[in-house]
Amino acid sequence: MPSFPDVDAMNAPLEQLQTGFEQALVIAFGPELAGTDPMLGPASNPKFGDYQSNIALVLAKQLGQPPRAIAEQIIHHLALSDICHPPVVAGPGFINLTLKASYLEEQLAVMHSDRRLGVPRAKASKRVVIDFSSPNIAKEMHVGHLRSTIIGDCLARILEFQEHDVLRLNHVGDWGTQFGMLIAYLKEAYPAALTTSNALELGDLVTLYRQAKQRFDQDEVFREASRQEVVALQAGEAITQRAWQLLCEQSRREFQRIYDLLDIKLTERGESFYNPLLPAIVSDLERLGLLVEDQGAKCVFLEGFTNREGKPQPLIIQKSDGGYNYATTDLAALRYRIQQDQADWIIYVTDAGQANHFAQVFQVARRSGWIPEDVTIAHVPFGLVLGEGGRKLKTRSGDTIRLQELLNEAIARARADLEARLQEEGREETEEFKAHVAEVVGIGAVKYADLSQNRTSNYVFSYDKMLALQGNTAPYMLYAYVRVQGISRKGQINFEKLTQNPQLSLVEEAELVLAKHLLQLSEVLEQVSTDFLPNRLCQYLFELSQKFNQFYDGCPVLTAAEPLQVSRLALCDLTARTLKLGLSLLGMQTLDRM
Repeated sequence: MPSFPDVDAMNAPLEQLQTGFEQALVIAFGPELAGTDPMLGPASNPKFGDYQSNIALVLAKQLGQPPRAIAEQIIHHLALSDICHPPVVAGPGFINLTLKASYLEEQLAVMHSDRRLGVPRAKASKRVVIDFSSPNIAKEMHVGHLRSTIIGDCLARILEFQEHDVLRLNHVGDWGTQFGMLIAYLKEAYPAALTTSNALELGDLVTLYRQAKQRFDQDEVFREASRQEVVALQAGEAITQRAWQLLCEQSRREFQRIYDLLDIKLTERGESFYNPLLPAIVSDLERLGLLVEDQGAKCVFLEGFTNREGKPQPLIIQKSDGGYNYATTDLAALRYRIQQDQADWIIYVTDAGQANHFAQVFQVARRSGWIPEDVTIAHVPFGLVLGEGGRKLKTRSGDTIRLQELLNEAIARARADLEARLQEEGREETEEFKAHVAEVVGIGAVKYADLSQNRTSNYVFSYDKMLALQGNTAPYMLYAYVRVQGISRKGQINFEKLTQNPQLSLVEEAELVLAKHLLQLSEVLEQVSTDFLPNRLCQYLFELSQKFNQFYDGCPVLTAAEPLQVSRLALCDLTARTLKLGLSLLGMQTLDRM
């Protein structure tokens, strides 16, 4: 990566245009319109220019004037001559704006010289806690954990790039009745697993867990033995604690293999961490007068949630047997993150099925006064990963697909595609090259296929679609990046030594189109950090790849005469750096050759 200086971040075109409109509105119609949203956005059709505002139509009733008359007054006071050509009023009162080539050239020069590509840091750095992934101990990670892990990591990367202080938390399920059940069963069936590391593979442990669950459901004596093990665990009894720790360590090692393959960084803080804090949740809710006893259980009756009888729904805080619910742990975790972690912003990335649960937990926390007004809490829900035909993605035997198997299959298919292509081209490559490319493409394809979907929707998982060389896929993005590296090799161009301030000259339409798209990067990243929709970044990168390919096909680079060659090389370099940054924020690597 070139060693660029860190310049003052430039303002995105849209931000500069909005500032100009806001000033013009006040000059034209008075201070009462200060802060009015100018309703600016990309033009609906390139023939209308680059940006369009319909603020004149919105203000017509308020100002009692025809929209076109309002529009004419606005453009009369717009001071944007250094940014765009004279604004045009169209139709009933739309204001159309076309950016100047000279402005684009100046902005691209700033972007090229900035190691952050013109993306500003957050105006105020926040302490952000992101809760994502969260598998259960003694169970294998399956396809259901894929979306939380990938989406959470992407959001963390973007917020970190904006220089927020991000704590990535893995709230693993490492406490509760299931451990008493499993420990009781292993004492009978496989006692070595409770005293020796690695006595069992995690897959074997999962099988034994299922057998333990079946026994728990059918055998009252075993059920009572399981409860006693939970009591021993909670009391800190040494043998049971040691067994629990071994089970946790075994799972952690297996989880870490997947996290390493996916390049995911997480801090584990499981349910057990909050266990000592649960009695205080109960006593504090009692002191606040929110806790009500109902059929022996201690509950908070919720506002806006009703049961089947239409009565207020209770959120159980402490069960009639004295045990605690997930809600109790989540309340303790929320309070700890605010009070101890000093979080300004807490983000939970889980499936949409947990939306009600979090809405209820957040309601109780707010009614308790545990969430200060300056702390933002967000649940980021996502849909299901489905198999062909829109059914839940499962193995032929009906089991949920193990995440490790899914990733291995993606790498194997990417390897097969690569080897077929190499054979077709008559190319010889080393084993190391093939293994590396297969892993980057396979893992990248899985991540990109997920992130390119609107996270709120279900999506159909298809190896063939995600590994396709055409369309909105990881291989298509990677090929656009590789194409630039090919220019570097063919022309013996060292982009790192390309002049720090190249003189850009945008002549052809394809150059202008590419330039305008490059300058939208900071707008897109700001949007994703606001609405948590990574598919916006994927769409931006897909369109960037398309526009670059159109530029490359229509505008000679290496055969262009000076100074046009340097200008076009700078456009190529900017495209590659933007792709590399964008893909890294999605959690993907790039390749110099494929």
